[in-house]
Amino acid sequence: MQHKPIKEDKIVVPGLPKKVRHGGTIKFYHERTGQNAIDFSASLNPFPPEMEWDFPPSLLEYYPDDEYIQLKEVIGRLFNRDVEEIAIGNGSIELIRSFCQVMFRHPGAAKIDLPTFEEYLLSVQLAGGHRAKEGEIPAAAFLCNPNNPTGLLTGKNEVISLLKSYVDQDTCLLLDEAFIDLSDPRESLIGTRDRHLCLIRSLTKCFSVPGLRFGYAFADPDLVCALEIVRPPWSVNAFAEHFAIQAFGKYHELEESRRKIRIERNYLEKSLNNLGFSVSPPSANFIMADTGMDVGTLCNALAGHGLLVRDCTSFGLPHAIRVAVRTHSENSVLVEALIACMQ
Repeated sequence: MQHKPIKEDKIVVPGLPKKVRHGGTIKFYHERTGQNAIDFSASLNPFPPEMEWDFPPSLLEYYPDDEYIQLKEVIGRLFNRDVEEIAIGNGSIELIRSFCQVMFRHPGAAKIDLPTFEEYLLSVQLAGGHRAKEGEIPAAAFLCNPNNPTGLLTGKNEVISLLKSYVDQDTCLLLDEAFIDLSDPRESLIGTRDRHLCLIRSLTKCFSVPGLRFGYAFADPDLVCALEIVRPPWSVNAFAEHFAIQAFGKYHELEESRRKIRIERNYLEKSLNNLGFSVSPPSANFIMADTGMDVGTLCNALAGHGLLVRDCTSFGLPHAIRVAVRTHSENSVLVEALIACMQ
């Protein structure tokens, strides 16, 4: 039996926010059309470390350790953090949801500067909070660094100054560094300890494993304890836990990924500028470009070429697209298709 997809504007429960739309639609596209495509809508590492990992079937015979001590010890040694400062989740989004459930147990405000990752506002609303109005002191603030979809990287000193201002008003900053491993880790606050800071990372992007959900966070032990209470039991499955332990052993190899990404990012940026697009200064493994036109038609035309890009209309940017940096051959295919579509 063929099932019709749920319409995006369908509200199942009155008052419930709409589901957020994301990139990474290649599987849906393939199942719907039966055709293959190159997915520029998902911002993944095109040059991930090679992983040769064996999964012992015996790991499936037991529930995971819900405290994930071994995994946290591996993370702690790598980043010089205590186990009590580390939280884990089934992807960074689960950690964002857990953070919001903790911070907005009582109705409160969240500072969210747009455009940015749409899950922040949705998670705040689902927890009973709202976006802060002018002059309202927020219970929590959100910063995506580098920002999604613009690619803007905020420098470490500027983020530290921002954090100090939030400390003064007793606001907790959720700092989402999901893309910083593919940008410039020197600008990270990974070594900063403050009870007003919750820093979130992800393995999905840097190891290019979107089908295997794993995120981790660093925060004050009291906040970590609260996040672990809110998180559903055993939310990180044995496959994800085992892969993460292996991947952190190859974490240093991401430097080579960043080097190759910089080369291809420069090529894409120059090509998009030559097409007359206005390109936001890129610093991550994706680029946002203002096309100067409604992008719905352009995205459909690219799909006809077997290329998926991220339509940024849902970010409030109806003239912009976000494209992932991929291998040179794939990036060249995108540029040629854009030239054809613009003629």
